[in-house]
Amino acid sequence: MTTPPPSPSPPLRLLLADDEHLIRGALAALLSLEDDLLVVAEAASGPEALAMARAHVPDVAVLDLQMPGADGVKVATSLRAELPGCRVLIVTSHGRPGHLKRALAAGVRGFVPKTVSAQHLAEIIRTVHAGNRYVDPELAADAIAAGDSPLTAREAEVLELAADGAPVAEIAERAALSQGTVRNYLSSAATKIGAENRHAAVRLARERGWV
Repeated sequence: MTTPPPSPSPPLRLLLADDEHLIRGALAALLSLEDDLLVVAEAASGPEALAMARAHVPDVAVLDLQMPGADGVKVATSLRAELPGCRVLIVTSHGRPGHLKRALAAGVRGFVPKTVSAQHLAEIIRTVHAGNRYVDPELAADAIAAGDSPLTAREAEVLELAADGAPVAEIAERAALSQGTVRNYLSSAATKIGAENRHAAVRLARERGWV
């Protein structure tokens, strides 16, 4: 009696999130050429990515780092709590050391630059779905060389609120702090980073991926 061939495994269900429609569409088309990959949802923002993930329960979420509403790391943190079976892979054109460290702390399984080929990305998707981790070697080396952020969580938060040039009074209201406390945090952050003022501190912190 001939043994029937095993049934093929169902394709991996993917969520793609990127606010650049052209990039997201091209990526969806290329990944759909792979027999074992199926794009089940697309999103253009952090909140939309979460909504699509809840609705479609993908196996792997491929997220852009910088998205409106919530960045890829914040989305990954929420997915880790709500859908622990969903693996997260971040694709970015801003692979700074601090971003990688934040991503790994949030449970992200893959972190790669947008210059990666679609074929290689497909392989990485399979790798992270299998429970393994993949970090671009160059990004990993940069993260090791940069060291850890000297900022406390509160200093980083206040510095991020100052990034758009908001006055101290507005930052204090948004952070639920007194204006004096905000000034102290900004001064402390600038001193730790070695910046002459808060504007330079924001720029340097962003370059290093600390905010």
